[in-house]
Amino acid sequence: QVQLVASGGGLVPAGGSLRLSCVGSGRTFSNYFMAWFRQAPGEEREFVAGIARSGTSTYYTDSVKGRFTISRDTAKNTVYLQMNSLKPEDTAVYYCAARSDSTLEYYFSAYDYWGQGTQVTVSS
Repeated sequence: QVQLVASGGGLVPAGGSLRLSCVGSGRTFSNYFMAWFRQAPGEEREFVAGIARSGTSTYYTDSVKGRFTISRDTAKNTVYLQMNSLKPEDTAVYYCAARSDSTLEYYFSAYDYWGQGTQVTVSS
């Protein structure tokens, strides 16, 4: 079992920045592929960014490339999502997720553990 706790959301104006954090506990954090998803009202949960176990490979959905950066600190059992140049369409609840398999998956059902979500609201 892995327990994930996400934090760092808030209300920011368009063009602003936020950094989300996801702290893991339980089994060895470094064994998991980690990702951030988001879900807006009435929408399906969508992949935002992912990072390999080693931290050397990262993946992003097209709409956030160049604006968001995912990273992980194994010593702190933490994954981060740095979000810059935020847009109103980034407004959603953001979730961190862990996947036991080492491969990238874009669909939310492929992930084994989830954090509780943190709200990000970007005002226009």
